Amino acid sequence: MRKEVVVLATVATVAVVAVLVRQYSRKKERQWKQTQRILRKFAKESATPVPKLWEVANALVSDMRASLASQEETGTLSMLVSYATSLPKGNERGLYYGLNLRGTNFLILCARLGGRNEPISDLHRKEISIPPNVLIGTSQELFDYIAVELAKFVSEHPPDDTLDASEKERKLGFTVSYPVDQAAATSGSAIKWKSFSANDTVVETALVSDFNRALEEHGLKFRVFSLVDDTVGNLAGGRYYNNSIVASVTLAMGSNAAYVEPEEAIINTEWGNFNCSNLPLTEFDSSLDAESSNPGSRIFEKLTSAMYLGEIVRRVLLKMAHETALFGDVVPPELATPYQLRSPDMAAMHQDTSEDHDVVGEKLKEIFGITNSTPMVREVVVEVCDIVAERGARLAGAGIVGIIEKLGRIESRKSVVAVEGGLYEHYRVFRNYLHSSVWELLGSDHSDNVVIEHSHGGSGAGAVFLAACQNQESS
Repeated sequence: MRKEVVVLATVATVAVVAVLVRQYSRKKERQWKQTQRILRKFAKESATPVPKLWEVANALVSDMRASLASQEETGTLSMLVSYATSLPKGNERGLYYGLNLRGTNFLILCARLGGRNEPISDLHRKEISIPPNVLIGTSQELFDYIAVELAKFVSEHPPDDTLDASEKERKLGFTVSYPVDQAAATSGSAIKWKSFSANDTVVETALVSDFNRALEEHGLKFRVFSLVDDTVGNLAGGRYYNNSIVASVTLAMGSNAAYVEPEEAIINTEWGNFNCSNLPLTEFDSSLDAESSNPGSRIFEKLTSAMYLGEIVRRVLLKMAHETALFGDVVPPELATPYQLRSPDMAAMHQDTSEDHDVVGEKLKEIFGITNSTPMVREVVVEVCDIVAERGARLAGAGIVGIIEKLGRIESRKSVVAVEGGLYEHYRVFRNYLHSSVWELLGSDHSDNVVIEHSHGGSGAGAVFLAACQNQESS
C-alpha cells in the first residue's frame, strides 16, 4: 500500500512538472512571438522602398529651392551661403594652417601642399581639450586660449619665411564641427553647441573679429577670413583633389551637406534639420525626439547620424526587454540608460559574421551587463541594428540624390560627392546601403553619373585647404 502511495505521488509530481514545463514553454513561445511582432512592425515602419526615397529626395529639393528663393530660412532648411569665397583648384603650394573647433576640444593642423599631382607633406596635427572653466567663460576667453595654443603649435612647426614687408599676415582656415549659439556669439557669453546657424552677418563678423583680436594680442601674424561649417571644409578638401566634386556630406556625430551652385556659390544646407511628412518615423524616433535637448529639431540628423543610431537600437531592445523578456525576467538596468549604446559598438554587433554572433554576446555583456543571451536573441539584436542602419544610410543616399537633382546634373553630367565621417568610413554595411540606395534611385541609365567617394584628409583638414585657396587668391 505504501509503495502504491509513493508511486501515485511520484506520478502526480511528474504530472505537475510536465504542466509547469508546458506552461513555461507556452509563455516563452508567446514572448518570442511578441518579439517578432515588435520587430516586424519596426521594420515595416522603417522601410525605405525606392518610391519613398524619391518622395524624401523631392521634398528636400523643394525645401532647398524655397529657401534659396526667399533668401531666408524657409521650411526646415537654412541654405546658408558660405563666407568662404572660393574653393581650391589643386595647384595651391606652400605651408598652410587650419583650426577645427569642436564641442569640447579643437584641432590645430598644418600641411605643405605641393600643387597638382604632388603629395601633401609636413602634415602635423594636435588635438587640444578645452578646460571646463574656459568652456563656461566668454567667447573671447575661449579665443584667447586657442590663440595661446596656436602660438605654441606655430613655434613647433614654423611657417615658411615668405611674408613680404608689405604683408601683414597669413590667412588661417577656421572650421566648426558643431555650430555655436547665435545669442552667445553676439553677447560675449559662453559658446554653446548644436543650436547655431551662421546665417547672420553680425554673428559672423563678431566671431571673426573676436578671434582676430586674440591672434593680434598674442603676436600671431595670422588672420581668420571666415568661420565655416566643417562640411564646407570637406568640400574644399575634396576640390583640391578633384574638380568634379560638387558636394560634400558629413555622416559623423552630426549630419550635414554642402554643395556648389552653378555660379560657384558655396551653400551649406544644414540638412540635419530637414523634416517632411515622408520620413519613415516610428514610435522610437518620436520618443527620442521628445526626450532630446532639441525636440522638433534636427529630425533628419536623428535618423542619419552616429549620435543617434545606437540610441534608436537601444530603445527598441528596451521595449522588447520590458514586453517580451528578451534578456530574461529582469530588465538589465544598463539597458535603460540613454545613449549607452554607441554607433561603433552597434556597427561591431551588426557586422558580426561568427556563427553564433559571439561579438554580439560580448558587446551585450560589456555594455548592458547581459550575460545570458542565446544565439536566437543575438540574431534579433543584429536584425534591429540592420533595420536602423539601412534606414539611415538609404535616407542619406536620398539626400545626396536630392542635391544632384537640384543641380540638374542627374541625366547629363558626372558628379562626384565626397563623404566624410565615421559612419561612412568605418561602418561597412552602412556604406554599402548608402551606395545601393543611390544606384536604385538612379537606375542603370544614370547611376554612373553620380560617384560617391571618401573625403580626403579627415576631420578638420578642410580648414587647411580653405586657408590655401584664400591665400592663393590674395597673392
